[in-house]
Amino acid sequence: MKKVKQFFSQFLHDGHLTWLFILPGALLLALFVLPLFAVFLRASDVNFFRNAFSAQAFKALQLSLLTSSVTTMITILLGTPFAYILARWSFRFKSWVELFVDLPIVLPPSVAGLALLIAFGRRGLFGSVLSVFGISLPFTGAAVVLAQTFVAAPLYVRSARIGFAHVEKQLEEAARVEGANQWQLFYEVMFPLAGRALFSGAILTWTRALGEFGATILFAGNLEGVTQTMPMAIYLGFERNLGIALALSVVLVIVSVFLLMLTRRLEKQGQD
Repeated sequence: MKKVKQFFSQFLHDGHLTWLFILPGALLLALFVLPLFAVFLRASDVNFFRNAFSAQAFKALQLSLLTSSVTTMITILLGTPFAYILARWSFRFKSWVELFVDLPIVLPPSVAGLALLIAFGRRGLFGSVLSVFGISLPFTGAAVVLAQTFVAAPLYVRSARIGFAHVEKQLEEAARVEGANQWQLFYEVMFPLAGRALFSGAILTWTRALGEFGATILFAGNLEGVTQTMPMAIYLGFERNLGIALALSVVLVIVSVFLLMLTRRLEKQGQD
């Protein structure tokens, strides 16, 4: 109540100047909120539960949860030691390595999908080599995971790298004085202290993989039950069954909100 009184007191004191701050923010917030509100409102009018639990929606949801979870696990296994190297080691061309790691974050998804197809497609640069071993990636579940990893893993590496970089040098030096080797330093000192950043990065990676569309549709296609994830089912449903598209959209929004709230809570705990 005291904060509310302070707000209105400040508002009355500043007069019309306050609107120079409130109005732009209110307009931008409305742009964020109103479309989502419209989706929820429309979804409630088209038998939400029947569409959400339909065979097509269930297959897409199941595949999305599976592939995004596999993507996150692969990213954690490969990205954690890589982020540690980028955060704590010094080596030549490090800035270039960091640039290529961060590039998929800003790269258009369509470009990412085309690049994966040109590289690992049946007639791609490395596709012929893979075919010798009987491996064909395009339009398979493995292609979905590969596309998701390409666009989502940099978020984990970036978050983990920041977490490792914030660990004080004195703690590292103290561990080395005590005789800790490289693995002990990483596992017993760095990993626990950077835990929140790693967990936050994993959540962001899982969320990004769950919502991946552009790279996946170009590299993995849109085969129901095989490569059709939730975003692609939404795209297909927009043309064939709007109810399924709306139901899956609502599910994705709810999951994203929950995960973002969890991430923000972790960030607040880290600041306390």
